[in-house]
Amino acid sequence: MSDTNSHSVAFVRETSIPQSTPPSSAAGPVKWMRDNLFATIPNGILTILAFYVVYLVLSSTLPWIFNGVWNAANLAECREILQGTSGACFAVLVERWPQLLFGFKYPATEYWRPVTAFIFMLVAIAPVLFFDLPRKLLIVTILFPFAAYWLIWGGTIWVPIFALIGFAAGYVVYSRFVAQSFAVGFFGGIASAVVVWFLAGFIVPVLAPEQPYLEAVPSRDLGGYMLNMMLGITCVSLSIPLGIALALGRQSSMPLIKWICVVFIELIRGVPLITLLFVASVMLSYFFPPEQTVDLFIRVVIMITIFSAAYIAEVVRGGLAALPKGQYEAADSLGLDYSQAMRLIILPQALKISIPGIVNIAVGLFKDTTLVSVISMFDIIGMIRGPILASTDWNGVYWELLGFACLVFFVVCYSISQYSQWLERRLATDHR
Repeated sequence: MSDTNSHSVAFVRETSIPQSTPPSSAAGPVKWMRDNLFATIPNGILTILAFYVVYLVLSSTLPWIFNGVWNAANLAECREILQGTSGACFAVLVERWPQLLFGFKYPATEYWRPVTAFIFMLVAIAPVLFFDLPRKLLIVTILFPFAAYWLIWGGTIWVPIFALIGFAAGYVVYSRFVAQSFAVGFFGGIASAVVVWFLAGFIVPVLAPEQPYLEAVPSRDLGGYMLNMMLGITCVSLSIPLGIALALGRQSSMPLIKWICVVFIELIRGVPLITLLFVASVMLSYFFPPEQTVDLFIRVVIMITIFSAAYIAEVVRGGLAALPKGQYEAADSLGLDYSQAMRLIILPQALKISIPGIVNIAVGLFKDTTLVSVISMFDIIGMIRGPILASTDWNGVYWELLGFACLVFFVVCYSISQYSQWLERRLATDHR
């Protein structure tokens, strides 16, 4: 009896069994390849075909890149060095890199100015993109447009200083009267800024020295990838707030404002961008006296901005429509007026929904800045198609130049895409 009872007592292990490694087919690279590349027979066949296509592309491209010539005076010398073998002539990038980046008219002794403005830009956009940084850095963001204008275009420093004073005066008037009336504050701020700029037209010639602080560079002398960056950053920065205003105007309860926004959005979206650029280049000059005109760079910025703002307005309108009606009712129950409800409750949620669409338009807009080459503005594509390929030294070099243009655009566009994905993950508060 005792033996039977002793054998019926359950045994409790005091130590755990050491974990054994999973089989190679259940973890590691083998499992990943089985799940992602060879999950089914059709997937396996497509994977093999894809590897074969990649092999064909790399087997013909990598030798061409690795055999590239970096030191040569012209294309004929490159071919003599290669002696019939396959290889790229990267020497054109070494010799013509100032033209690719800055254009062929920007003074060579002043290249430090756009480089300094670019570094200043990286510091200025940091507190806007990464909101964990101290808010005091926004002072750099506010000063950047005025400092960048003076660095790139040159001239007297009093022009950006009075422009900054005008914007500051407009903001003070707006913040003082917006509590009483939004319209009074808004239009009063604009009127104050215009008055300061009008006075600056009389004061600047008196204060400006005989020689400007920096050598003045006209807009026609801007070119290269610098021109693409300037157009992209300026137009994206201006089109986002304008697109938000158009989206809110399209949903306005006031018929006049609503239909003005609807007609504007539908008209601009129905016209190709290249047509608007031709309008900026040719037709706008007919609206000014013969001796007066508006700078071509400003005209192009206006047209590209309104073009992208019309598309951003529809993206933001989709974000506003995606919000449940309860959010609007919650704002009303808290006693918030229209501007407070939009600023504190509605727009933050709508813009979070609209991030992918806005980024998609921003990337497309940055790439569309190359269309200015058709109106004789020598951006990086205009430089390649014009002065560089027109020279007898490098006539016939295509892949190297166009590949370099693809690379620099890819770096910026991919960075924007990665930032948008990071921002979406950071703002993904729905499932926390």
